[in-house]
Amino acid sequence: MKKEKPEIHKLHNSNFIEACHNAINGIIYATTTQGNIKKQLVIAVAVMILSLFFELSRAEFLCLTFSIVLIIVAEMMNTAIETVVDLYTDMYHPKAKIAKDVGAGAVVITALNALIVAYFLFFEKISTIGTSILESIARSPAHLAFVAIVLTIIAVVALKAASSTNKHKRINKHFCPSGQSAIAFAAMTAIWLNTKDIVTFTLSLVLSLLIIENRIDTKKRTMAEVIFGACMGVYSLTIFKQA
Repeated sequence: MKKEKPEIHKLHNSNFIEACHNAINGIIYATTTQGNIKKQLVIAVAVMILSLFFELSRAEFLCLTFSIVLIIVAEMMNTAIETVVDLYTDMYHPKAKIAKDVGAGAVVITALNALIVAYFLFFEKISTIGTSILESIARSPAHLAFVAIVLTIIAVVALKAASSTNKHKRINKHFCPSGQSAIAFAAMTAIWLNTKDIVTFTLSLVLSLLIIENRIDTKKRTMAEVIFGACMGVYSLTIFKQA
């Protein structure tokens, strides 16, 4: 009988697509296993929704978004550092402690930075809260669309993370939304709501359909998964627009 060849694990990515796939796996792992990242994503959703109630300028909104992303990236880097340290030693070592403490310190600094940014962005605006808040939301469709797309991405990542665990049996691993389809159709809906131009909308629709076709042809996702993702992307933008 022929001996089975041992499975060979590659130490590098073969191409860009594989690199992106591995990066997504890293995000899902961090979201699934790290309680702090779960909490930070919940806070990120709340802050994004809160930003709709204030007439933030483009620069202010970029500062807010960058602060949120920086915290999550720092937490993921801290997770990577802790994993590498635990890989090399399972015993107490002063240098291992230093590595973990420095990683945790980086997270604390980014959190303090976010608090400072939030203070300067929202402190003066909170005192002017009134009936003009809803009017501010209506006057910023691009901002609204961007927030909806960000929340769609977070929702897709959360569902994929939940489907990879045994705690949520209702979410089958083989029936979770296609992230690319959700983002593509969310962007398509945002383009239509902001431009109302049929030519631009048609081009974006064609690109979205090509993305769906690619996901199905490569057997990365089933028809049900891409339809679920597409509906999720359209619905998220529509419900925000109606709000």
